[in-house]
Amino acid sequence: MTTRSASSFLSRITSQQGRTNFGRVLSRGFLSEISVFSTHGKRSSSSHTHLKPCERTYGLLIRKTHFQQFQNNNTLVDRPPHLSSRQKKIKEKSDIEDEFEAATTTEDILRGFEAMESAFDEDDVALGLACLKVGLHLEQEGESPEKTLEFGNRALKIFNRDDKESLPIAMTLHMMGSACYSLKRFNDSLGYLNRANRVLSKLESEGYSADVIRPVLHAVQLGLANTKTAMGRREEALVNLRKCLELKEMTLEPSSREIGVANRDLAEAYVAVLNFKEALPHCAKALDIHKAQLGDNSVEVAHDRRLLGVIYTGLEEHQKALEQNVLSKKVLKNWGLNLELLRAEVDTANMQIALGKYYEAIDTLKSVVQQTDKESKTRAQIFIAMANAMCNLEMFADSKRCLEISSSILDKKEKESPVEVAEAYMEIAVLYETMNEFETAIILLKRSLAILEKLPQEQHSEGNASARLGWLLLLTGKVELAIPYLESAAERLRESFGSKHFGVGYICNNLGAAYLELNRPQSAAQMFAMAKEIMEVSLGPHHADSIEACQNISKAYAAMGSYVLAMDFQQQVINAWGSHGPRAHDELREAQRVFEQLKEKARGLNSDDISTKALPLLRTA
Repeated sequence: MTTRSASSFLSRITSQQGRTNFGRVLSRGFLSEISVFSTHGKRSSSSHTHLKPCERTYGLLIRKTHFQQFQNNNTLVDRPPHLSSRQKKIKEKSDIEDEFEAATTTEDILRGFEAMESAFDEDDVALGLACLKVGLHLEQEGESPEKTLEFGNRALKIFNRDDKESLPIAMTLHMMGSACYSLKRFNDSLGYLNRANRVLSKLESEGYSADVIRPVLHAVQLGLANTKTAMGRREEALVNLRKCLELKEMTLEPSSREIGVANRDLAEAYVAVLNFKEALPHCAKALDIHKAQLGDNSVEVAHDRRLLGVIYTGLEEHQKALEQNVLSKKVLKNWGLNLELLRAEVDTANMQIALGKYYEAIDTLKSVVQQTDKESKTRAQIFIAMANAMCNLEMFADSKRCLEISSSILDKKEKESPVEVAEAYMEIAVLYETMNEFETAIILLKRSLAILEKLPQEQHSEGNASARLGWLLLLTGKVELAIPYLESAAERLRESFGSKHFGVGYICNNLGAAYLELNRPQSAAQMFAMAKEIMEVSLGPHHADSIEACQNISKAYAAMGSYVLAMDFQQQVINAWGSHGPRAHDELREAQRVFEQLKEKARGLNSDDISTKALPLLRTA
């Protein structure tokens, strides 16, 4: 960045808080994010603002306005040979500032800061900016987030004395939010980042240059996304990631590599909440950009294709998934990325299993298992996939042997890789459940849950494990034990994915079944109604699971003796199955039979006993 452009940047920052005799703090990271600005505050026509997807930190450049040099016919006037005491003091301060600005190592920066402390008053903006520089440097180097917070608090106290919002305030708040994130103080991190976002929004509404605001706003939005993800609030994090992409699209060329990476990041976030439909266009766009920029044989393209394979698998388009996986493996092999290639081979086997090609999957896995270390997590995953293929072939004894080998490896990896191990335990539990080994599955799910409960960022996985455990307890007749797990699962998944996610609908349906089993038909009817509402939104009113939820509501009202209401919901079931045509002939006949039974029971009731008003739908926050 040139002296002229840096001076322009200073003028924008200090214009909100009056003139100061100091206006510079330098940190290397920010130089790569802010392009050259002209002295008039406009972006140079030959450069662009580049926003990098930094996880935790960015720098700051604020340039000091030096004393005016007087000009006479383009000739500088010589300084007077003798300086007054006031001029000497000003020069001493200027020299201290110059030395502090030039410092790059932690030791030199801290030494320079001590000199700044002795030269400037505590409420001087210059000292606030110096605190900001030290904090940013410590955070960038990954050193002592506690110290970063101390410098941030000190800077914020100085900046807040002006009673005006400013860019340095927003930068300080982001820095403090990042430090709290490193300390796993996620609520505090969210507070600082949200305030930083409000400050930037206000500055933007007051006409602050968008070119200056956007790099900081991008860092804040990314920080919010990371923090919300760490808190398990993945659906909310998506909003911030979409904003990050929008900011990049406002600044960069549409075909730039960074736009490609941002689209892939967003696609991965959608995959994390199982929204494969929304993930697909973003991943496809990332692939198109990276192919155009880097060619088909680039690692970035291989990563895009592997993600695309995951998305197609989620959409149950398994042949397309396999095609992407094959193309990805070619690139990984060319680059000699053996570990990633092994993982891609496991993906291949899982896709073959999804396509019913069980023997092919076993052959694929046998060809790569010898390439793994005996105690590696990849080897454990290979045996889980092999067990899955054998389970589908009803080779249960062989499948169990594979699961025992995998479990023996995973037992030693719990502390090293808790998330991967917990997820693997869930996969193994599902296979034991398939083989009717329910008690073993329950034990494994409890082990998985014990790991995940300690990891707030894995709230969604905790919800999934709890839901599965509740379902198995319900299936094995342990209804009262099942309810707390199902209730906890519903709460976790609401927080992670939103209240209308189909997963929440399935849990509500299971809770309704549990309440009905315990002869609590009113609670059951309300849960079934909630399940129906969610499934109709997420899956559509004519989806088989939406129809089942409606059928369950009819059962619950029938259990209460409210046959007229039960008939109303049963008629909805008949209409829904009727829309499916001949392929749902058996379901339609069964629905009509149940309706006739309800009609017979309703005839025997007095009019005073007949309820025609449904129970109110439960609402959740």
